[in-house]
Amino acid sequence: MARTGRRPGTSGSRERILAAARAEFASRGYDAATIRGIAAVAEVDPGLVRHYFGSKEHLFVVALEFPVDPAEFVPRLLEPGIEGLGERITTFFLVAWDAPGGRPFLGLLRSVASNEQAAEALRQFVTREVLERLAAILVLDRPQLRAALAGSHLIGLAMARYVIRIEPIVSASREELSRAVGPSIQRYFDGPVPI
Repeated sequence: MARTGRRPGTSGSRERILAAARAEFASRGYDAATIRGIAAVAEVDPGLVRHYFGSKEHLFVVALEFPVDPAEFVPRLLEPGIEGLGERITTFFLVAWDAPGGRPFLGLLRSVASNEQAAEALRQFVTREVLERLAAILVLDRPQLRAALAGSHLIGLAMARYVIRIEPIVSASREELSRAVGPSIQRYFDGPVPI
């Protein structure tokens, strides 16, 4: 049973709760993870989880913040110029998703079909935080549409590789997938958008 009350000394309870939430959402998905289960893994009282985060929905959004700040990596993606951008974007996401820090994303991805909060978190991050930033920096016409098209392609790739597990996408290397998908992503940033 989880201890109640404040632990002596410096409290890292909030960080333990976030780590536990990431692990639970990644392994169980949104629907199966519970406040009580997350509290047990974090070794805190469920009331403390509610104190810090209010609800499971809010905890989910906070816990699954992408581990890299878009303000830092978007300019790095653009440094070499627009040529090859599609491949760099695809590689960036595959590396992030495959890394241990990307596991929370997989929990988010598993949850998008059944949870609007999860779907919104994924949409906001991929589209607004990354792709719209890229389109705006590149000063392209219809940046939101271009970002949404690129985002839909990347989310589809993630679903095929990590959730539905379609072969040979699952067993393909990141380099192979980046070479195959990159040109399609590239077109959204340097080609005409006929819609």
